Amino acid sequence: MRYSAFIVSLMLLSPAAHAQLQQEPGNNEAVIQTHQLDNGLKILVLENHRAPVVVSQVWYKVGSSYEYDGITGVSHALEHMMFKGTEDYSAGQFSEIIAANGGSENAFTGKDYTAYFQRIASDRLELCLKLEADRMRNLVLNEDEFKKEIEVIKEERRMRTDDNPTSLTYERFNAVAYLNSSYHQPIIGWMEDLNTMTLDDLSQWYKTWYAPNNATLVVAGDVKASTVFELAEKYFGDFESSKIPVVKSRIEVEQQGERRIKIKAPAKVPYLMMGYKVPVLKTVNEPWEVYALEVLAGILDGGNSSRITRNLVRGKEIASQAGAGYDLYNRQDSLFLLDGTPAAKSSMQQLESALIKEIKKLQKNKPDSDELERVKAQVMSASVYEQDSMFYQAMQLGILETVNLGWQKKSDYLKNIQAVTAEQVQAVAKKYLVEEKLTVAVLEPLPLETKKSNSKAKGVRHVH
Repeated sequence: MRYSAFIVSLMLLSPAAHAQLQQEPGNNEAVIQTHQLDNGLKILVLENHRAPVVVSQVWYKVGSSYEYDGITGVSHALEHMMFKGTEDYSAGQFSEIIAANGGSENAFTGKDYTAYFQRIASDRLELCLKLEADRMRNLVLNEDEFKKEIEVIKEERRMRTDDNPTSLTYERFNAVAYLNSSYHQPIIGWMEDLNTMTLDDLSQWYKTWYAPNNATLVVAGDVKASTVFELAEKYFGDFESSKIPVVKSRIEVEQQGERRIKIKAPAKVPYLMMGYKVPVLKTVNEPWEVYALEVLAGILDGGNSSRITRNLVRGKEIASQAGAGYDLYNRQDSLFLLDGTPAAKSSMQQLESALIKEIKKLQKNKPDSDELERVKAQVMSASVYEQDSMFYQAMQLGILETVNLGWQKKSDYLKNIQAVTAEQVQAVAKKYLVEEKLTVAVLEPLPLETKKSNSKAKGVRHVH
């Protein structure tokens, strides 16, 4: 990843015609205007005129979960190569032009999407769209550039995964937790696949997925929607749509018992990761369940008053750090995660038992009203602060649209969280946080002096 680190069909009469305005409840500023070009490119615009800046993002419906054995990491590798020039611009010139105009740019690859973005003065938006349109269809994939960049990616993998014990544990944990779901493979790819990757692999991936009818343009900031629609038509409108492959759904086979993995690697401290198989908004039968899982995560790990912090970190001092998390906006079934590092006086077994004990408490006794309201208030507060970030708001829209939930789901979140009851939180804890759905990964530290560097690309610098 260069950045480490979230439809309305319209007949085109004029660039500004048939824009749909949608008012989100309770937020007078968040008006999303949408448009679709004849070639299938979707455009979402969020006007906000508080500052003369704009965020532009292009989202493609392709990421590591679209890949198959032998080419894992190809989405991320192609993301790197998207900065290596087109017929009109040489390698690196895209970034140089944006910087010369006072802007910043980057990109990121996820399991379900690849996105490219710029932050820039609003009067320079046209420049961004012109450059993005150019590389959507006119990328030059050069063998020499690829040979250099694949070594950069390998080094990125060594530094961020192979030589990072926590990241390595997370990668191996996913590979065990998922059997047939494509979420079992790492976004950056397995090293063996990076070693055998070819320029033709990238070329085929680019031709298959990088098309206007597989993309969404999201623009947020000091702009007029009509202007954005005109610019999109000017720079993207002549592109032909492509035949996008139908992605078969990958339903993870039912887990029939607890799974465990132990990783031995040079590290300062041990590390524990636990994950329970859970649905997401796109796959769940009863939508209230995913919002109840969100609230459940907040009860366990929602600030200093949360149960994990109060009982395990501060109270009994079993953990030096621990937490819980859940993402309801994935494309496929996901995991409800817990992780932590035991305190010096505690063992991994004690930490695991303590985390499970907190879950069992919720299964036995529903949360009280004060605790439930605290979590809901935190969600509301976070949502208010998020309105100050044009980038984050644009990212929410891009993710929802790209995983085929539809950007309109953004306005559903708060009301559905507020509707969650204590009984529902208890119900999802009983239903999903059970041993049959659990995978556990334990990092067992080896002495740091045993660490051997396998880096083969010293001196290669990858700018993020």
